[in-house]
Amino acid sequence: MRIGIVCYPTFGGSGVLATELGKALAQKDHQVHFITYREPVRLNVYVPNIFYHEVHVPTYPLFEYPPYETALASAMVDVIKNNHLDLLHVHYAIPHASAAYMAKKILEKENIKIPVITTLHGTDITLVGRDKTYAPVVTFSINESDAITAVSEDLKEETYRSFKIEKEIEVIYNFIDVSRFNKKPIDAFKKAIAPNGEKILLHVSNFRKLKRVSDVVRIFNEVHKVIPSILLFVGDGPDRPTAEELCRELGLCDEIKFVGRQEQMEEILAIGDLFLLPSEYESFGLAALEAMAAGVPVISTNVGGLKEINVPGETGYMADVGDIETLSRYSIDILKDEETLKKFKKKAAAHAKIFDINNIVPLYEKLYGRFLQQ
Repeated sequence: MRIGIVCYPTFGGSGVLATELGKALAQKDHQVHFITYREPVRLNVYVPNIFYHEVHVPTYPLFEYPPYETALASAMVDVIKNNHLDLLHVHYAIPHASAAYMAKKILEKENIKIPVITTLHGTDITLVGRDKTYAPVVTFSINESDAITAVSEDLKEETYRSFKIEKEIEVIYNFIDVSRFNKKPIDAFKKAIAPNGEKILLHVSNFRKLKRVSDVVRIFNEVHKVIPSILLFVGDGPDRPTAEELCRELGLCDEIKFVGRQEQMEEILAIGDLFLLPSEYESFGLAALEAMAAGVPVISTNVGGLKEINVPGETGYMADVGDIETLSRYSIDILKDEETLKKFKKKAAAHAKIFDINNIVPLYEKLYGRFLQQ
């Protein structure tokens, strides 16, 4: 099967999922062609059967904003024709679904039919897509897709609430390669972070308003009063200065470490004891699932797709958005004794296996197969 994958090449969940899907498909002898403006960050080693096509956007004085969507549609047409692709799988509705529709209509003029599958990931529906500037195009291009998938039941229902979608949306959950996260902690690394055996709390995100990174600091502040602990902030983004300022106000600069964006998350998660994700919304919560796969219990808000992966009392706990007191108490309950912590770690790792790559990728292959048989 020859598959085109269109995604954002960044650290965000949609780009990570799309890249890992492409790699998994390539390992199963499918030919995968990535079409995007930069090589995806997770495509950092050579993988047979994977090809990367860069979208070049010409710049002219006439254009205040370079027309990426037009350039992307043209690139899709070229890649599909020159490589005889069987289908196109676009991740994140804006602008990939609308560009795919344009490419599809161009190819129909040459009697080339290309099925388009659109996977919705979250903010393309819950945030950006709702904007009245984009909503008509998002609605139209999703409806014109040959198949639509969402990464959680919650996102599926949110899409139906927000847009007039006339087709069935199928849920195919995000996935991870569980074997990647089944690592023993590197003792020297753990000792460098927590030299006196402190508990290690983690937060990974793009530091946007939705992630409520100040809540992470406040939860840690309460935990640290009771349990010797260190907080690792992984990632970067616009709200990082706010979090750093709060650290200074609370006198926690020595206990909170900002390590920036990291690609080898499995080594960092391996030393963790608790993962904090007090987000305002998560369409799925891929970062939380990666933590669970590494045997790190999760303290999260009870929003969006998090309710579908975090099992209260087993893999961690959940509470309402902004409920610092309850989230802190739950954190302390898990960390206060080793036996409790071990129990949560074991159940978190076991539950994550439900979302293993070997269970989810065949669902995409089955979906693709429906269109190849037509």
